[in-house]
Amino acid sequence: MIPSDEVPKASGALRLKLLSREQAILEFNRRVLAQAQRDDVPLLERLRYICIVSSNFDEFFEVRYADVLEASRMQGTGIGPKYLADVSDEAHRLVQEQYQIFNEVVGPALKAEGIDILNHADRDLMQREWVSGFFHKQVRPLLVPIGLDPSHPFPQVANKTLNFIAKLGGRDAFGRDNSIAIVRIPRVLPRVILLPEDISHGRQSFVLLSSVIRAHLHELFPGREILSFSQFRVTRDSDIDVDEDDVTDLRQALRSKMSTRQFGQTIRLEVVSSCPPELSDFLLEQFGLTEQALYKVNGPVNLVRLTQLIDQVQGKTLRFPAYQPGWPEGLPQQGGMLEHLRKGDIMLHHPFESFDTVVEFLREAVHDPDVLAIKQTIYRTGSESVLMELLLEAVRRGKEVLAVVELKARFDEEANINWAERLEALGAQVVYGIVGLKTHAKMMLVTRREGTRLRRYAHLSTGNYNPRTAGVYTDVGYLTTSQEITADVDMVFQQLSSLTQLRSPKQLMLAPFGLQKQLIRMMARVGEAAQAGHPARIVLKLNSLTDEPLIVALIEAGQAGAKIDLIVRGACVLPPGVPGFTDNIRVRSVVGRMLEHTRILYFRWGESEHDEALYLSSADWMNRNMTRRIEVAWPVRDLALRQRVIDECLVPYLMDGCDAWQQQAEGRYERVGVDGPSAQRALMELHRAVD
Repeated sequence: MIPSDEVPKASGALRLKLLSREQAILEFNRRVLAQAQRDDVPLLERLRYICIVSSNFDEFFEVRYADVLEASRMQGTGIGPKYLADVSDEAHRLVQEQYQIFNEVVGPALKAEGIDILNHADRDLMQREWVSGFFHKQVRPLLVPIGLDPSHPFPQVANKTLNFIAKLGGRDAFGRDNSIAIVRIPRVLPRVILLPEDISHGRQSFVLLSSVIRAHLHELFPGREILSFSQFRVTRDSDIDVDEDDVTDLRQALRSKMSTRQFGQTIRLEVVSSCPPELSDFLLEQFGLTEQALYKVNGPVNLVRLTQLIDQVQGKTLRFPAYQPGWPEGLPQQGGMLEHLRKGDIMLHHPFESFDTVVEFLREAVHDPDVLAIKQTIYRTGSESVLMELLLEAVRRGKEVLAVVELKARFDEEANINWAERLEALGAQVVYGIVGLKTHAKMMLVTRREGTRLRRYAHLSTGNYNPRTAGVYTDVGYLTTSQEITADVDMVFQQLSSLTQLRSPKQLMLAPFGLQKQLIRMMARVGEAAQAGHPARIVLKLNSLTDEPLIVALIEAGQAGAKIDLIVRGACVLPPGVPGFTDNIRVRSVVGRMLEHTRILYFRWGESEHDEALYLSSADWMNRNMTRRIEVAWPVRDLALRQRVIDECLVPYLMDGCDAWQQQAEGRYERVGVDGPSAQRALMELHRAVD
């Protein structure tokens, strides 16, 4: 049970303007960027947060802002020039803050630690000679400068690639005065180069590829004078648009479309701050962009590539201390997991507890001769996956394997297609979900012969079957042999494969068929309890909260007197603390070492332990999750495990005074503190492996 203090009942009509989703996304990135300014965060991790913000920005423009621009061209969307200008202004401010922190805070701190990023002017004679040799041996042979004229039109510029533009003086080899040239930088070249120790003077010295090329740019145009130049980079709309109703083979259609992703509609242009207006204007014209889309940055145009520097620097104290997740107490490590599971449900709290538990669960099932069938959803697994290799081994061992592969998992399409083809080639049954819906539910079902009966074992998770991300994303996995839950999971797999209308699940809540309505009914029940004077409480832990029907239900429950706490990592468009509307709603966000990813739903409507419910879920509270995806939420019925979820996944985050931020009514966030308890640190200590 989560304790609740008395709160006054709110009243008033429900007429509340929600916050901007785009602004909420940018606010989240401001919280991430703030990590780069914390003295208690190791230096290289501070740089990593800057890189993460750059990566987040890329996806923001590639996906979300691209959709907003498209919506602005349609009538009735409510998105006009003023809205676009406000979002653009905020994005520009945040980018400026990012580079200011890099140049004025993190950069000098790196230098103080003996880590140099040397520009041409900073390099001594020996270093310049080494860079020159590197350029001529490793870089110059791969560069193809293109002078623009009617027979050399502006080249195709792929998404997020590094390029140079130069204005040239004099005439070309044919006596013409074409003045603009473009140099595309191949992606195969390293963006951060470590200088040898013998010329680094006891320091760790690096040069950026852009600096190497800049220093030798004139060599690409012999006989011409370089009057001005700039790095530049474009970000393009990267959503793959496939009309699923008009294709006969979705996999083939997606594969053919992936080749064009690099050349979608241009959304953003980045240049260095020294880029002269005549060059930036020329680029804007070539890409069909307005001044609003131009981002002049005081440094490298792609900070995310500095992760290569982080990977090469020597110095353990500059990174977070290595963390070895523990193994769940009492759970066997080699064999016997299925037998142990028959005694009761098991909760797995990643990354504090090892994701190897999930791998071992599947490995045991694959090697158990009594296991007859394995079914699994595949959303994001990565190009290398021990879980997928185990599924392939299961097929080789003659087990029935059903893989529900989501081909439209953004930026993972190619990896998922490759796994699907490998599974099919061995004889697994592979299906791709349902037309128009993404299969986002994370489920695995093992069927085993035990005497004269078949028993099902299920694994459900709030996160993906990806061992790499499972080391940094907080998620909850749940293993159960509950007959009702495993029957529901089997029914979902049947529906995904057969497309047949089946019975409603008994224990699971399933989107898009009823999850949203059931959640609304549950919140109404909490509101009714509050009006009747009973304890009434809602605590949600989510990644995003943007679905309007669910937000309305939350506001109504809060107005009825329910105490509501929302722990939302990313975008939240519900403004808390608005008098008469959201007096009883608090919103906080926790940004720490791990990426918060669990989805936990807690409801209380009375005094006893039977007057509360706790669900784990694959779904965020966004419209797409409720209406355009296959999602599941499942109850935690075991009282001890339910309390463990509360004690580990909710209460510490409500008490966090180190990594937590409190949302204000206008959408801004204020840090709760830096010296208080940290939920993530406490959980790491609780579950850390013992030597």
